[in-house]
Order: sequence, then structure tokens, then C-alpha cells
Amino acid sequence: MSDTLAGLLQVGALVLLLALVWKPFGDYMARVYSSEKHWRVERALYRLVRVDASAEQRWSTYAAGVLGFSFVSIVLVYLLQRLQPFLPLGFGRGVNGDTVPAAMAFNTAVSFVTNTNWQSYVPETVLGDTVQMAGLTVQNFVSAAVGMAVAIALVRGFARSGTDRIGNFWVDLTRGTVRILLPISFVFAIVMVAMGVVMSLRSGVNITAVDGTQHTLPLAPAASQEAIKELGTNGGGIYNANSAHPFENPNALSNFLEIFLLLVIPVSLTRTFGTMVRNTRQGLVLVSVMGVIWAVFVALAWLSERFPNGAAAQAAGAAMEGKEVRLGIPSSILFGVSTTGTSTGAVNSTLDSYTGGAGGIAMLNMLLGEVAPGGVGAGIYGILVLAIIAVFLAGLMVGRTPEYLGKKLGRVQITTAAISILAMPTLVLIGAGLAIALPSTLNALNNGGEHGFSEVLYAYASAANNNGSAFAGITVTSDFFQSTLAIAMLFGRFVPILASLALAGSLAKQRRVPAGAGTLPTDGVLFGVLVGGTVLLVAALTFFPALALGPIAEALS
Repeated sequence: MSDTLAGLLQVGALVLLLALVWKPFGDYMARVYSSEKHWRVERALYRLVRVDASAEQRWSTYAAGVLGFSFVSIVLVYLLQRLQPFLPLGFGRGVNGDTVPAAMAFNTAVSFVTNTNWQSYVPETVLGDTVQMAGLTVQNFVSAAVGMAVAIALVRGFARSGTDRIGNFWVDLTRGTVRILLPISFVFAIVMVAMGVVMSLRSGVNITAVDGTQHTLPLAPAASQEAIKELGTNGGGIYNANSAHPFENPNALSNFLEIFLLLVIPVSLTRTFGTMVRNTRQGLVLVSVMGVIWAVFVALAWLSERFPNGAAAQAAGAAMEGKEVRLGIPSSILFGVSTTGTSTGAVNSTLDSYTGGAGGIAMLNMLLGEVAPGGVGAGIYGILVLAIIAVFLAGLMVGRTPEYLGKKLGRVQITTAAISILAMPTLVLIGAGLAIALPSTLNALNNGGEHGFSEVLYAYASAANNNGSAFAGITVTSDFFQSTLAIAMLFGRFVPILASLALAGSLAKQRRVPAGAGTLPTDGVLFGVLVGGTVLLVAALTFFPALALGPIAEALS
């Protein structure tokens, strides 16, 4: 009972804290992306890279900037890994300074540039500090800033009228990094050091265990990466155990802080949306939909873990295997549901050890498109696309031309929205189907039956949704998995981005249409129910057969 009460108090405190920062932080981000003034350091950067900060871009030019920047980032991160033996601080913490294998380096480069942070390696023994800091941590910042920039471009599509310009990618990228991500991460990195998260360039510290044996505890510059890994909904840990490692997540307070950090930007961006379209009730509707889905999933996963159906777990009174005893089931579930709903691959417990029901909830949370509340930037543009689909369905039901925020939704808008929401399911189902169909890949599974299928399905769901978490029972170091998961990450990231930018361009060109008698109100409870129903309906129709073969079958067994 005390564990349950502590969990409820933690959920209440988290919701209260997010509610307190929702308006001021959301409005601040709206000012960041709307201001015509450039900071001195930003102007210096624009001159250095020869960017005209006063020139706005069409959606195609904006998209070219996103793709070009991301391609160069992949190449640089790949080269850093391949050239690791020649880098300063290229080894340590057990790292022997070897070159990272080509397939693994490609997978890792794609993973961090796409904000996925899927890790098919053991960080303590594969990557040195230079690659961690100059490669991966830098991408933690800029990949998150890219997602925020795309989200703001789509919001401008709704907010603007009669123009083919949706902003300047380089300005949005710089402002998201310099004005939002860097200062917050700097402050919270210091807070985490004070809580006990390690921050050191020493390779490790030697200790003598109680039985007299000698051990080396690896140290790392973890605190600086920990803050941005959560704030940017990245998730890649500097230790293999990730946020279950006491050097990354030392106590219950740090655990709570990490959950808050990974939720705060996606939640507050709904307020930014409402502020920029000059109708804050619109943002309130979207955050309510996100909040209800999140709360329901937390409750269902919590109940599944608290009242498991396995004989051993029932005898023990709970399914504690794979969870931190110092944190308990409520903190593990709150962390797990929040990360799988925000494209954050961080874990503080073993998802592979969850009951069938709780593991299924974590998987479904990603298969919804990660819109509850979604990744940094990706959550808001994802749910806006689903809102457009919801308005279109409502228009079909009443026989009227659908309109959303004064913009008519025609063939172009619905086509781009459909491409955006169909990309991820296509990648998940084809990837998982191929992996199951090829006999050679089945050797990567440590479990058979429905749980083994769930491990494969989860891997491709995580990759295509740019989440990065995994069911640990699957080994993905083969070239097949390295390559196919990287492809899923790439297309899962950039197809929705390109579709969202094309949608932004088409919306910005339109003149605003005044609301009429047949216009569906989109700032009330009815529309919130419609959007939430659309989110669940799209995922249910697409993934129910696959889920029935995996987590549902396991939960009922």
C-alpha cells in the first residue's frame, strides 16, 4: 500500500509540475521562434556558415536543409567511430580504442542523427569519450532541435496565410539549440551532478569488494549527456544499463527529474502551438488528448505489473524481476510509459521482463505514433497530422468540406497526412515480417513463441518510431539487423518530416476561411474525443493482428 501511495503521489507531483510550466515555457518557445531579433552569438554563427538569417524559405528549401544537415551529420558521426583509434580520449572505461565495425558505426550514426539513440553495442567497452561527447552528445542536441524546427514550420503553416514561406531552417535549428536546449541542459546537468550522477574523464576507479576481489567501476562524463538525453527525448545512455545504472540515475529524485525532463518540451509545445495560431484552446485540446492516453496507459501497465498472471510472479506478490528494488513498480512503469510515449529510448527497468500486458502497453504506446505526448517536435507534428485526419473523417460523416483552423483540407493535405501516418506501420510490419521469415535471423532470439515474436516486433516498432528502447532478449548485432533497423530509423524519421513540411507549405499558401455554420469546432471536448478516437483507431486497425500474435497472446496465456 505504501508503494502504491508513493506512486500516486509521484504521478500527482509530475502532473502538477508539468501544468505549472506549461503556459510560461510554452509561451517562451513561441517567442523564441517568432522573434525577429537574433542574439549576438547567433549572428556570428550565421556569418560563419554563410546563412542569410533574414531570408525565409519555401517548404522544399526547408526540407533540403533538414536532409542536407542530417546527411552530413550521419557522415561525421560515422567517421568519428571509424577513426576512433586516432582520436584523443579515444579509449578508456575498458574501451581498447578499436575501430567500430562498419555496420555498427552506420547503425549508430543513423540512430543518433534520427533522434532514435538505438544502441546495438555496449557503450562502456566500444565507444571512447571523444566519440561520446563530440559525436553522440552533439547529436542529442541538434537532432532534437531538428524535430522542434519541423514542428514549428508546420505550426507556421496553420498560422500564416497567403504565403509560400514557412521560416528558415537554419535559424530555427540554431534557436532551438542555443535558446532552449543548451541553457536548460546546462542547468540540469549541474543539478544531476549534485544528485550523484558521475561527470569524469577518468577511465574508472578501483575498488575492493566485500569478498576481497578487485573491480574497476567505469567512470564517464555522464551528467552532461544525461540531461540532454532526457530533455531532447533521445535516450542513449553512456552506460549499457542506461537509466537503471546508479551512475546515471542514482536515486528516486533523479528518476523523477528525468521523467519530468523528457516530458516537459513535448507537453509545452502544445501551448506553443496554441499561442502561435492565436487560439490557446487548440493547444489545450491536444495536451488533454495526450494526457488522457498517457494516464490510461500508465494505469493499465501498472495494474498488469501489480497483478501479474504468471505463477512465479503471483507467488511473489508482484512482477519485480527486471525492476529496480530501490524505485519499485510505480516508478518503473511511470518511466517506461513516459519514455515509450516520447520517443525516448531511456530505460530504468528491463522492458523484456515486463508482463505481457505491460510490455504490450509499452509497444502500443510507440505504435500509436508516439503522440502521448510524443518526441521533441515529433509529438506535436504527429498529433496535428492525426487531427487533420480526424477533421477529414468528421467532414465525410456530415458531408462537408473539412476545415481546420480556417484552412480547407483538400487532396494535397490529406495525401501528405496519409503518407505521414502510413510510413511507420509499413516499416514496422515489413521489417518484422522479414526478420521472422528468414531462418537465419531467428538465431538472434533468446526466447521462442509469442514473446520471441514480441521482441522482433518491438525492435522494428522502436526503430521506425525513433524511440530506441528494446526488449533485451533479442541480439541485433548481425549485419541484417544493423542494416534493416537503420533503414527503418531513416525512413521512419524523414518520410513523416518531408510529409509534414509539404503539408506546412500547402497550408501556408491558403487564405484563411471564416468559420461557417458547418465548420466543426476544434477547440472543445468533442473534437478532443474525435482526435483521441482517431489515434486509437488508426493503430488498432493497423497493428491488432500483430499485437494479437505477440503481447496479447502472452498476456492471455
